[in-house]
Amino acid sequence: MGDKPIFEKKNVLVTGGAGFIGSQLCEKLIKDGARVICVDDFSSGVERNIDVLLKNPDFQFIRTDINRDLDLEAYPELEAYKIPFQGIQEIYHLACPTAIKRFDALKVHTLKTNSIGTLNVLDIAEKYDSRVVFTSSSVVYGSREEGKLFFEEDDTGVVDHMTPRAVYDEGKRFSETCCFSYLQSRGVDVRIARVFRTYGPRMPLFDGHLIPDFIINALDGKPLLIYGNEDFKTSLVYVDDVVDGLIKLMEVDYNPGPVNIGSDVDLRMVDVANTIIALTESSSQIQFEPPLPFLTELGLPKINKARDTLGWLPLIRLEHGIQKTMEDVRANRILLTDVYNKKNGNRSNTSVQ
Repeated sequence: MGDKPIFEKKNVLVTGGAGFIGSQLCEKLIKDGARVICVDDFSSGVERNIDVLLKNPDFQFIRTDINRDLDLEAYPELEAYKIPFQGIQEIYHLACPTAIKRFDALKVHTLKTNSIGTLNVLDIAEKYDSRVVFTSSSVVYGSREEGKLFFEEDDTGVVDHMTPRAVYDEGKRFSETCCFSYLQSRGVDVRIARVFRTYGPRMPLFDGHLIPDFIINALDGKPLLIYGNEDFKTSLVYVDDVVDGLIKLMEVDYNPGPVNIGSDVDLRMVDVANTIIALTESSSQIQFEPPLPFLTELGLPKINKARDTLGWLPLIRLEHGIQKTMEDVRANRILLTDVYNKKNGNRSNTSVQ
């Protein structure tokens, strides 16, 4: 990282910082003693995720689209960060729409974020000699195939760039190419985290994200919808473990190249749904629906590299993670229902009792 003086605390920029993972990363960074600048346009994130941080003097929120030029020195609210003198020490680039049911409506925005947005972030990093962690995705490997369940970081992915979801899958691959090019040609220290399917508190509701929607429907006695058949499988890693992995990747002394962050345990979603039905003591049944383009069956990560280079392993057991997610949904379900119905532009008839 750069040799500019750090007057009190390091300055950290988090794009997509009002999202499900980003907001919890912001909280952890502040708890660990950083000053955080959160950038988000609320295409996926919501203000509620960062409400608890808005009064914290070490947190500043900028609502803007990362696809536009971002001059951090032009914001008077960032004067206390002394950016012209101290710069930005770290950047976590998480910004990218992840709305499953609004995927088509956000296609062009997703395309731009995975290209223009990433290049803008890398230009900021070059300007301030910042270290960067880019949150890529397991989708760069392609779908799971017969005889190929686990993916290692040096595997070559196969992605069809003409599919309905290519703006995300191919977009993440292009973002990785941008990162690698800036590392090679301009010396930007950018690390790549390939994050696998994640769950936990603050996930968007009513958008096809299976765990929170399972919980809501189980609490309401409604069918739990699986977008696929009874053999649909995936891995699930808890959000706290992902945040821990991203921070460890930022802090490791050398750039290890791409690193898988995820769970290597294969789960049938039918079994997960039944676990939630049992935990909520619900009378709900399981119902199968046609697959969604954004919600596909992916492979599992080999996590040897994360273990050996970062000292990272996923620690949160599925049952504990579901309980924590359930507590969040139970405590906030009325507010969350209103927030996400307004965000999605509908007046859902979802029963909230």
